[in-house]
Amino acid sequence: MRQGMSFWIVAGLLLVMPLVVSPFWLIQILAYAMILGMIGLSLMFLAGYGGIVSLIQMTVAGFAGYLVAILGDSAIVQISLKWPWWMAVPVAIFIATLFGTVGGALSVRTEGIYTIMITLAIGSAFYYLTLQNYTIFNGFSGFNGIVPPVFLGVDWGSNLPFYFLTLGCAALAYAVVVYVARAPFGLALQGTRDNPRRMAALGFDVMAHRIAAYAFAAVIAACAGILLVWYQRQISPGTAGVGPVVDILIIAVVGGLSRPIGPFIGALVYVLLRTFSLDLLEAVGLDGKRYQLLIGLGFLVIVLFSPDGLVGIWQRLRDRYLRSRDTRASDMRIGGGGPGGGS
Repeated sequence: MRQGMSFWIVAGLLLVMPLVVSPFWLIQILAYAMILGMIGLSLMFLAGYGGIVSLIQMTVAGFAGYLVAILGDSAIVQISLKWPWWMAVPVAIFIATLFGTVGGALSVRTEGIYTIMITLAIGSAFYYLTLQNYTIFNGFSGFNGIVPPVFLGVDWGSNLPFYFLTLGCAALAYAVVVYVARAPFGLALQGTRDNPRRMAALGFDVMAHRIAAYAFAAVIAACAGILLVWYQRQISPGTAGVGPVVDILIIAVVGGLSRPIGPFIGALVYVLLRTFSLDLLEAVGLDGKRYQLLIGLGFLVIVLFSPDGLVGIWQRLRDRYLRSRDTRASDMRIGGGGPGGGS
């Protein structure tokens, strides 16, 4: 009941945000945080429900963004094919999902640090491919002039439509992950996380479930990648470089890998620190370019005090409050708070 009430309160606040905040907060903070949160959500699904720590999710998002630029319209007219958005977007999602599925198939037979290294190697290979290939990816310069479409008479690149487009996609991704986690596939995936040998003995194909989890997570990451390239209006090799790959891992861990809301909380904290830590450091006489130091310190503090991230901290504080409230109510009943009570 309380969790349902919290959900509707947050949903209501997000819907009325355009009435109370400036376009800067609406797009540069909230919309950007929701996009990164979707990519973090795809990682959370793999790690939280499948026990798979994959570093390929930002690469999948970047690949989808590149495909939209290549297949659709951009300022690089000698490369972009200028397909209409309703053709370019589905094809980009499909190919990026296939890429993520193949990457998952290469890594599912490994565990722990080996999975991390294989997926990081795939991400690094993609980064250098885009950096050095000028025929397809336009090398270091990448693509610019990538604008969201005009559909149903609405310019989805404008502040308000783009905010609600991002909010709708983030809400849909969140709802689908919650549903899948409770569906038979999600429950079986969690079983493969906890005891893969027992699940295999029960007749479940552990590898097939993990590959399917990669495919599902890749769809979410690909959709977020398209929103990201529309948000930035450009894409370059640095969009899916090693730095952003690690940032997504930090976002997911800081927010919490135990619940789907965690990556969105982590993304909001990350965007706020990235946006305002520059001014904060310069105000105290330090180099503003060292904002990553604040992010790293915040990451260490949260992980040391709460392996479940900010969601875990909130859950423990909530449980402590409920226990103390129940204890006080019990003491009042024992102490004779009602008529005829007392000694």
